[in-house]
Amino acid sequence: MFYGASVWDPWLIVAQIVCLQCLYYLTLGFFLSFLVGTRVSHLTLVYFFDFATITTSTVTGCCVIASLLLTSFAGAGYMVFLIERAKKCLDFSATLYIIHLFKCIIYGGWPSSITWWVVNGTGFAVMALLGEYLCIKRELREIPIARSRSTVWTGRDVLGTDSV
Repeated sequence: MFYGASVWDPWLIVAQIVCLQCLYYLTLGFFLSFLVGTRVSHLTLVYFFDFATITTSTVTGCCVIASLLLTSFAGAGYMVFLIERAKKCLDFSATLYIIHLFKCIIYGGWPSSITWWVVNGTGFAVMALLGEYLCIKRELREIPIARSRSTVWTGRDVLGTDSV
């Protein structure tokens, strides 16, 4: 994709949002299964969407917090490959966390825990800032130009005779 030509493609944007959201929840499920799944008898959607499970007073709650924060680091890495532009990272991170907020409201009601807001705010900041940093690093990489013998000018014309 050429960065100079900015064409508004709503289907691409929706596809990127859906892919980022799916990867976010798959990664969250992966981390929850290892950190929380070993501590509880049944890993349910409560640990994904209920604000009451995000607490610092229990070890399981701390494992949920760690899972959410590790997922935000992974989400920043996903944005490097899905979004590819540093200036779009904030928008996609905000969209992801707003959709997550709506899912949490539908599942367990309005998050009244200050811990939930701090953890999700930190996750949002990590995903947006680290994603921008990684995308900027990728955008500023030098473009490798391979120089082979056939592409180097040798001073000979097409027929193989000296042109000088």
